[in-house]
Amino acid sequence: MTAVDRVFATVFPPLNENSIPTPAATPVLGSAGFEGSADAQPTIDWDLRDTAAEQVQWERAWHTATAFLSLPNEQLPPLNDSNDLSRQHMKWRKKCTPNIAASLKYIVSLDSQGARLRRGQKQHDLLQWYFEEAGLRHFVQHVRPRILQLLEDMDAEYGVYNVVVYLEQAHTIYLHNLEEYVFPHCANGVEEKKRWILSNLTGLLTHSLPQQRINHDLTKLFKRHAEATLEIRSDSSSTEQRKAPNVRRLLTRLQDIGMGGSRVQKILAEVMSGVLSTYIKQTYAGEWDSRSKVAAKLRYWVENRFARYIVEMLAPLNLGTRPQTRSETEIGHSDVEKWQEIAINHLGALRTEELFNIIVQWENDSKGAIEDLKRYVTNTAARTHVTSSFCDVLSRRLLQPGAATTELLQVYISIIRAFSHLDPKGVLLDRVARPMRRYLRDRDDTVAIVVSSLLADAEDMAPNADVLPELAEEMQNGNTLTAQEDDDADLDFDDMDWMPDPVDAGPDYKKSKHLDVIGSLISLFETKDIFVKEFQKVLAERLLKQAQVFEKEIRVLELLKLRFGEASLQACEVMLRDILDSRRVDNVIRNDQDLAVNNSNEPEPELHTRILSHLFWPSLHSEDFSLPPEISDLQARYATGFETLKQSRKLTWLNALGQVTVHLDLEDRNVTEIVQTWQASVIYAFQDEEQSGKGQPVRKTVQQLVSSLSMSESFVRNALTFWVGKLVLAPSTSHPDTYHVLETLPSSALNPSTSSSKNIQSTLLTTAAAAADAAATSGPAHALRSEEDIAQEKMEVFWQFVVGMLTNQGAMPLSRIVMMLKVVVPGGFPFGNEELKSFLEGRVREGKLEVVGGMYKIKV
Repeated sequence: MTAVDRVFATVFPPLNENSIPTPAATPVLGSAGFEGSADAQPTIDWDLRDTAAEQVQWERAWHTATAFLSLPNEQLPPLNDSNDLSRQHMKWRKKCTPNIAASLKYIVSLDSQGARLRRGQKQHDLLQWYFEEAGLRHFVQHVRPRILQLLEDMDAEYGVYNVVVYLEQAHTIYLHNLEEYVFPHCANGVEEKKRWILSNLTGLLTHSLPQQRINHDLTKLFKRHAEATLEIRSDSSSTEQRKAPNVRRLLTRLQDIGMGGSRVQKILAEVMSGVLSTYIKQTYAGEWDSRSKVAAKLRYWVENRFARYIVEMLAPLNLGTRPQTRSETEIGHSDVEKWQEIAINHLGALRTEELFNIIVQWENDSKGAIEDLKRYVTNTAARTHVTSSFCDVLSRRLLQPGAATTELLQVYISIIRAFSHLDPKGVLLDRVARPMRRYLRDRDDTVAIVVSSLLADAEDMAPNADVLPELAEEMQNGNTLTAQEDDDADLDFDDMDWMPDPVDAGPDYKKSKHLDVIGSLISLFETKDIFVKEFQKVLAERLLKQAQVFEKEIRVLELLKLRFGEASLQACEVMLRDILDSRRVDNVIRNDQDLAVNNSNEPEPELHTRILSHLFWPSLHSEDFSLPPEISDLQARYATGFETLKQSRKLTWLNALGQVTVHLDLEDRNVTEIVQTWQASVIYAFQDEEQSGKGQPVRKTVQQLVSSLSMSESFVRNALTFWVGKLVLAPSTSHPDTYHVLETLPSSALNPSTSSSKNIQSTLLTTAAAAADAAATSGPAHALRSEEDIAQEKMEVFWQFVVGMLTNQGAMPLSRIVMMLKVVVPGGFPFGNEELKSFLEGRVREGKLEVVGGMYKIKV
């Protein structure tokens, strides 16, 4: 023995080689155990105190325990829907001898010296070793590939169920030896050790598998089962339901292997939310009848069908959980009420999607849908969602250039009515109406349609007229809010029912006591002058064309005076008084001048007038032309009577605005029509005694009529086309612009017996129909002059200034011409560069001007 050996021997005395046991094999992690070699080991002495001897004893016990707990290096048995491991191969259930039990107890029991010496060291923790053995080796090498294969097996309709069964078998086999032989020796902290190994196994299953795929398959399976059970899917057959796996059994298996809990509850919650939404859409979409019972039916269904199904599905997830966890998942009456509120929210989301169609169909009794939506908009978030979604749909489906203004106004009226019912305070209406009002304000014909609808008769309204029947009815049945009342609404200190503005109201929100349709439409425009001016034009048209009754006009005028004040509508009031006073003045003048007395046996024309104060009326058509001598004589006598009655006042006749009742006596028929004065003058010109005395039909050309009547060619052609449409005149086939009187209609038109007669009749009627359509669309149809006509007339006045400037100062550019006109024209030049440029280009085409290098000059 060397000196070094003696030194070590004094510290570590050598053991007797006969007393040192040698392990049957070196313990290696993951090595396969052999029960025969383990049984050959000598009995372990628990009273050893020597450190080296204890180390050898620990290594022998460790080797024996790990060899016993090692798993075979092969796959699990085939899928078996049973937890009875006695039916599995015996290699997965080993026999535990007393020596193995002693080794296990020596390693895991805190009563043993080895366990106490190595307490807290992970490399000597048997549970840690077993988890690495089961997880890192066997699960990764054999279980995980088989699960991936099951998931990729497209032939298995419910592959996820087979995966769960396979995982349950692996989970049961992994825990069997621990529960049978290891945990019984852990006197202290058994539950903690169980929770540790279960938590690690669950984490292994969760993080080593494609969770997204498994979650997707579980979602699909749960959804199909829920739809079939709740009878939501119309295509689910009884055969398919019999083939479906037991979902409750599947949930129990997931809970047993630690993959249930909150994770599966989350999947179930998402599935049931989708199922609830699907049920509501399939059952209640388009059910908008008033006095809606949808909410009551939905609450009943949730309580008696939906909630019961959820209770059945959650029951397996509560098995085996801790009491505090189980109490969190138990279903109570408060949970059912929450689900009912969730269902109402889903119904509100559906009604929000349908809101545009609901409003469009408002006249067809879709008020029930608004009642459903009213239960949804109980918080700020829901109200914001409804208004923002509706504004998006409104901009996409309605606020487009192709939409007619009448359609826009019709929808706007329905919006006012629907949102007034949804939110009487007007906050939601204020939000959704803003883009609609901006778009309508930019339409040129909005104000004209609104005013025409206010004065229209709902009973006599044409189907395709550019008016709104609903607005006419509203004018007849409703009342408008006066401007003073609306402005002073916030200053009513005596109102004991006063309420503050809603919390979600905008900064410029203004609460109105009456959300009337007419008031909303009138307030579309920033200034009342636009509306008043258009109302004056429409009122003038109706007063000049209507016969006797003006009750509607008087009522509308009085209502508008309440809103705008009497000063703004003074001109309209004068116009109406002119028409009403004209009746009295007309009767007085006719009696004074004996115009109402017919002293001859021949029928004489009657003349009635309407005397207008031209300063208060819009610009009217003042075209002059020759009238029949009889009418001219009556006008002269009438003017004399008026000057006698109204001294210092004189009449100016507006012949183009009159209406004439014409009676035509033809050879085979009589024709009576109410026509314009120029149309009557033209047909009167065909009354030629010389030609008619010779037995020839009277013929006139367009130029002859223009010359003899001093009438514009457009008026002449309009009148000719009108009478062709009435089968009174006919165009000449051989001479263009020549017309003759149809004293007798062709016999073929009266007795179409032959094929040739039918062809002649068809040609004649086709020509007459085409002429009637042309007469209706051409020629001056309004008593008022258009803005273009007035602007053209003004341009003719400014043309004289332009000619003078170009003559005196030579060629000038457009910008300088505009600048000079603004200086020399009294009151300023009201047009811009583009309007003047368009006018001057017309003069260039007429040959009066020429442009050289952007300079305008008089063409010589």
